[in-house]
Amino acid sequence: MSTQEEAVTATQRLLIDGQLVETGASLASLNPANGEVVGHAPEAGVAEVDAAVAAARRAFDTTDWPTNHEFRARCLDQLYQALQDNVEELRALMIAEVGASYILTKGNQLETPFEIVKYYSGVLKGYTWTEDLGPVEIRGAQHQRWVEKEGAGVVAAIAAYNYPYQLAFAKLAPALAAGCTVVLKGAPDTPLITLALGELIANHTDIPAGVVNILTSSEVAVGERMTTHPDVDVVSFTGSTPVGRKIMAAASATLKKVFLELGGKSAAILLDDADYNLGAMFAAFSICSHAGQGCAITTRLLVPRADHDKVAELVAANLANITYGDPADPKNYMGPLISERQRDKVHGLVERAVAAGATLVAGGEKVDPGYFYKPTLLANVDPDSEIAQEEVFGPVLALIPYDDIDDAVRIANNSIYGLSGGVFGADAERARAVARRIRTGTFSINGGNYFHPDAPFGGYKQSGVGREMGVVGMEEFMERKTIAEVVSA
Repeated sequence: MSTQEEAVTATQRLLIDGQLVETGASLASLNPANGEVVGHAPEAGVAEVDAAVAAARRAFDTTDWPTNHEFRARCLDQLYQALQDNVEELRALMIAEVGASYILTKGNQLETPFEIVKYYSGVLKGYTWTEDLGPVEIRGAQHQRWVEKEGAGVVAAIAAYNYPYQLAFAKLAPALAAGCTVVLKGAPDTPLITLALGELIANHTDIPAGVVNILTSSEVAVGERMTTHPDVDVVSFTGSTPVGRKIMAAASATLKKVFLELGGKSAAILLDDADYNLGAMFAAFSICSHAGQGCAITTRLLVPRADHDKVAELVAANLANITYGDPADPKNYMGPLISERQRDKVHGLVERAVAAGATLVAGGEKVDPGYFYKPTLLANVDPDSEIAQEEVFGPVLALIPYDDIDDAVRIANNSIYGLSGGVFGADAERARAVARRIRTGTFSINGGNYFHPDAPFGGYKQSGVGREMGVVGMEEFMERKTIAEVVSA
């Protein structure tokens, strides 16, 4: 039996109340590099959601999980070790099901997300759960006051397909560290890699039954039930902005805490004193990272109008050097899109952009077999056009000319999104000044990498609500209780 086959056979069950269970329905998982079936996963329905939420509610309300900080840290350490011990099986499955290139599994697709688990174990060990406000005199009596921090309750966590482990651990690890219990649903496009977590948790950790429950399903009703269930206290969702709007509206009926990590249309600005070669290389390799299937990727490149054509040539030359194909081959930088449906969407956006007046400089073609799409550059893009405003989620870069810095800032901020962005310039103070004017939750100067477990991640505007990672990422899953007692009269 191959490593891939071993990984698949171990990940075909849901985790509900400490038990690995099957259902009467199954969900096929396809390899996006060739369209072949990788395996089948059990499909959860509303009944499984109710069972998982009931288990999570019981574990939160009747066990010491929310208050035993030392035990939670130990369980996170066990999970981290289990991930390390099974990394090669998980890598094979990540490549086969997600289409992630081997090089990405060495970073943000697999191994880097492990560090999120380790990070929150460390935070938990040193975190101060009580904040002393000191005494105050009220009507002749001394009142001692303090604030206690505690887990918010049952969390419904819903992750997208593009970076399933990074998205899962950015929710699961801080929620568990905070003392919450969790029902995690993976994306229907990548069910097996999500269910692999359930196998590791059930067999290699002391996490009690009900604390973590893992589901997969393609049924809309499952997500709807998770986000409206009366016993769910917190909803954490990563996905598209339209779906995020619906979740926020649905959760409002019971006033749940809602965290949303949504779409992006981030802009990178090349200033006139920038190293154009560096900026062009960064833009090309960024847009092709995981075939452009990343919400924080800079998908718009803003360049001085006088140098537009020069930069277009540099970007096109870098795109020509992008290797793509079988993601299991370490020589390939870019893998496929997740599905034929997604590839059709990307191709349609490119065709409409050209029809609207953009210049197709490179790419714009489907590549078979599998769901590959050539690295694509569109130049002379109107900043108000569809291709400059809509999230593509494919390897498509829009090159937009600007007249001066104020114009560049205006174009960069001309979006309903505000997730990320970048600027390139030789004058550090000038580049920082531009960075501070862009309304986004993360930002890169001259290629700086902001992504790390200790760095808050999230967006402005319709890119989301709240932050993942960092200490604030754990505090998203907490409530604060202010207590006062009379100490003297």
